Amino acid sequence: MFGSTIINQRQHVGLQQLSALSGVTHSSLGPGKRYKFIQDETSGESSLVCSCYRLLENLELTCAVGQLVNETIQAHQKVYNSGSGCLLFLAGAWSRAALECLQRGISMPHIISAMSEGMDGCLEVCRKNSISIQGLGAVPSENCTATSQGLQLDLPKKPVVGTLEVSSRLQGTTGVSQNNSRQWKIKLTHSRHFCEAKRESVSAVPLRHSQDSKHVDIAHIAGAVSHGCDNAMSLVVEVSRMQSKNNEQDASCSTFNISEVVTCALPGLSEEHACVLPGCIVLLSAEQASVAQHLKEQHLKVALINGDLSVAYRHLGFNRPTGVRHVTDKLDLGSLSKEEEWVEIALTALLKLNVNLILVSGIATEKLIWHCFRHHILVVEKMKVSVLKAFANATGAVPVTYATQLSEHCVGTGAQVAIWRCLDSHERASPIAVNISTNGNTRLVTVVLTSCVHSKLQALEDQFWGCAYRLHHALKDGALLPGAGVTERLCIRHLQQQAEHHVKRKKNVQETTAGRAGNPYTDVVLHLMMDGLMDYISTIMVNTGKYSKVKAWTTVSQQLQDADGVLGISANCSNLSLDGETGDSAISSDMKSSEASAVKVYDNLSVKLEAWRKALDLVFLVLQTDAEVITGIDHKNIAAQENLILL
Repeated sequence: MFGSTIINQRQHVGLQQLSALSGVTHSSLGPGKRYKFIQDETSGESSLVCSCYRLLENLELTCAVGQLVNETIQAHQKVYNSGSGCLLFLAGAWSRAALECLQRGISMPHIISAMSEGMDGCLEVCRKNSISIQGLGAVPSENCTATSQGLQLDLPKKPVVGTLEVSSRLQGTTGVSQNNSRQWKIKLTHSRHFCEAKRESVSAVPLRHSQDSKHVDIAHIAGAVSHGCDNAMSLVVEVSRMQSKNNEQDASCSTFNISEVVTCALPGLSEEHACVLPGCIVLLSAEQASVAQHLKEQHLKVALINGDLSVAYRHLGFNRPTGVRHVTDKLDLGSLSKEEEWVEIALTALLKLNVNLILVSGIATEKLIWHCFRHHILVVEKMKVSVLKAFANATGAVPVTYATQLSEHCVGTGAQVAIWRCLDSHERASPIAVNISTNGNTRLVTVVLTSCVHSKLQALEDQFWGCAYRLHHALKDGALLPGAGVTERLCIRHLQQQAEHHVKRKKNVQETTAGRAGNPYTDVVLHLMMDGLMDYISTIMVNTGKYSKVKAWTTVSQQLQDADGVLGISANCSNLSLDGETGDSAISSDMKSSEASAVKVYDNLSVKLEAWRKALDLVFLVLQTDAEVITGIDHKNIAAQENLILL
């Protein structure tokens, strides 16, 4: 898994494993991602991946650090759908920084204190340099209709900086209090899941724009966060346009609700056939399609099941009584089994209510599906919960957990099904695409993704959801960060100033006692954190195919030396031309200072801050776990720690 990486057993093994594992993310950074084949030597099966998340998902991680990293990435990806590569790369870079500090004899408390101070400074730099989306492609007139004609970014010369508003919205996200406290407390209680339930619930709810966001051109913001994925982002813009057209409140204003978007992957067709359609497109078997053909052009009664449609399914939190036995003195060999009895009860209820369509979030038992086919009842499995909610709002149906709970007021009306496309395939059981809609009463839309390479469909779907969530978080945060490495270089500049300040401070307090002196190694740790950010920027430049590692590092160092303040950094950093963009996207270094901030690439504020914070949390957790749990070192006893070799 780690290739040619050598793990030194006489040093901190956990940090070395974290650093080695982060090496797999190098090719997945930036817009010029590279595809990788992962082959299982046992079964011979292979997977095509191009993201850090999918790469870790297909690896067999046996070490404890690997499993911890995988769970961290999964938790982050579940909420943000972006920034996983940045998270793991910086975790590896800063783990190497912590390892270097240990080799120099710097104690663990001093490392944590200095890195926490540096992270607080970086988060503050991000908040101060965040740009309000009101300044990106604002619509001059009162008509705020979103257009999908291209994704060219038209930015004002002077960005609108909304520091106070952004800071107040992101207090719960960054984990830094208003007094800029530098006391980061890493607890082992959150080692299993690196995200709070609050963030998951916030991400699951539909996006609701403020009054100001109505005057934002979504197409321009989408272009700013497309990150080279123009084809996928154009589909996202088309989704927004279609949802805005069906907006009952105000059809003239642009909207984007990610909870009402579903994807359908169709193999065999070229990528140019990708499109956006109203309704919900699902792939059904030939038997299911025959039922749909029978039900076409009819107003159907629909039932929504939130869970599995089976006799053994129980809702979350159900406690089965223990120690209970059913005893009878009669032996009836001709009686029905428990499953057959349940199928008969469920089918009777469905027929009594004249249900034609059943949407299930889980799976349904085969016996019930077969009986439903005989009575021309279409059963569709594995539907997203958000889709059930959209159909509930459009048809008036009430989602239930068990089929026995169905009643007259739980059944909705107005659903329709139609055969959309029959996929030609050499296989006998070729799937058939069926469109399930509600006659225009819902904003639910389906993005149909196509590819001639079957193994590439997963990557295309991940690419689309990455673009969709970047736009979602941009509208949700109300602010963006300058991209193309500008934010990272601003943070490097700030860390450099912090290090210089601590050097001057050490000279002024040399005559003070050791007990009253501050952290004497802060400047060293901050410089090592700077090297991690430098490595991140240079790696992205290398992935564009236009730089070598040495040339990229030299270019970034020279730009930082030549930079004069924030505007100078923005102007010089804009030379980082991203792969997949035209030459017009790069801004020349000799442009005027008033136009220097008009960078055409932007990053999500909340995603970047959370990825950085989780990366440092991961480093601290591995550092403290190996030191305190495995070796039994008390971090308060600095003298004992300095005389002990970390394993």
